Amino acid sequence: MPTPLDLSGRCVVLGVTGSIAAYKAAPLVRHLKKAGAEVQVLMTPDAERFVTPLTLGTLSEKEVLTDIFPENEEGSWTKHVTLGQWGDLFVVAPATAQTVAKLAHGFCDSMLTATALSARCPLLVCPAMDRDMYQHAATQDNLERLREIGYEVMPAAHGELASGLVGQGRMPEPEAILKRVAEMLAETEAPGAPPGASQAGHDVLVTAGPTREPIDPARVLTNPSTGTMGYALAEAAAARGASVTLVTGPTALSPPPDVEVVSVETAEEMNEAVQARRTDADYVFMAAAVADYAPADPSTSKRKKTDDDRVLHLRRTPDILQTLGAHKQPGQVLVGFALETDDLLDNARRKRDEKNLDWVVVNDPTEDGAGFGASTNRVTLLRPDGATENLPRMPKAKVAEALLDRVLAARHEQST
Repeated sequence: MPTPLDLSGRCVVLGVTGSIAAYKAAPLVRHLKKAGAEVQVLMTPDAERFVTPLTLGTLSEKEVLTDIFPENEEGSWTKHVTLGQWGDLFVVAPATAQTVAKLAHGFCDSMLTATALSARCPLLVCPAMDRDMYQHAATQDNLERLREIGYEVMPAAHGELASGLVGQGRMPEPEAILKRVAEMLAETEAPGAPPGASQAGHDVLVTAGPTREPIDPARVLTNPSTGTMGYALAEAAAARGASVTLVTGPTALSPPPDVEVVSVETAEEMNEAVQARRTDADYVFMAAAVADYAPADPSTSKRKKTDDDRVLHLRRTPDILQTLGAHKQPGQVLVGFALETDDLLDNARRKRDEKNLDWVVVNDPTEDGAGFGASTNRVTLLRPDGATENLPRMPKAKVAEALLDRVLAARHEQST
């Protein structure tokens, strides 16, 4: 007999949309409550045509929320924000083609979609629609977009559909959704989790983005780094309670919430900012793509084009990681990033040893969905004990969470 699931203390937001499969939300709520979870149901207006708020409210023991701006209710206009912070997991089941499209493109026209945009927790989407709607290129593009954003998408089940057709499009059964919910919640920090799952009280230093090395006032040497990986790490660490400083080169990204941001341009400036803060950091994540070389004699005026070939003399920039490793504080964890195209692990091990690193995150920019400019990444982790772990391709926000999980768990094991 399978072991009963224990979701005690976990908070699940369940979004129900206008599909015939909405009736399955009732047993799903019952399963979640039986496992010990708190459940807050959100319904779209069309969902109410298939199942009543009274039914789901009775099963969840909470008032079902349907309006983003209910009349005569004080503070209601911020409920979507509060719920986005309350939930440990947001499940949309069933998710119609309409709702999938809205989530994929950031529409915010209901309590459900507004809360989804505000949610800090993982989001699980369970599609339900007719066969041809599910197979349509637009729907598949939207589902892929959700995966790129970082949402989990359960494939629709195969079987007889409401139209009489047989094919893929059925909402997964409540038992299957419950199992996936339990798996996803097991991957996130639970109330009362052992020390090490949180970074509260820790100082974290993260670097991100490229550097720009001036040739003259009109030209620079740089690289295609967007800073996405470093920004994701900073945001994830801050969400876990850490005091985070992000030293960033030029990017188009918005500053992560609750993070101190120090903006720099050159490798020299980044080195100065990092070394000034190294002694206070419990964890250092060097995700920036720092230039190895800079023009030896940058011009103060624009160099004029001529018919002759030009030779640009370069000088080495400061090796920020080398300096950090040489001055590593007792108990400090130093994580380096290595972008390699050949002999990935050999070069990563050499970098770890030469620079006194604890962890190295290595990736190959020539792989699809990895490296500069991609919203996803596929990395290999080189651990302090020399073991390696290959992570699958996933959104960079998920890579950040996976890396933090492993670094913190290893630190906790060392301290116990």
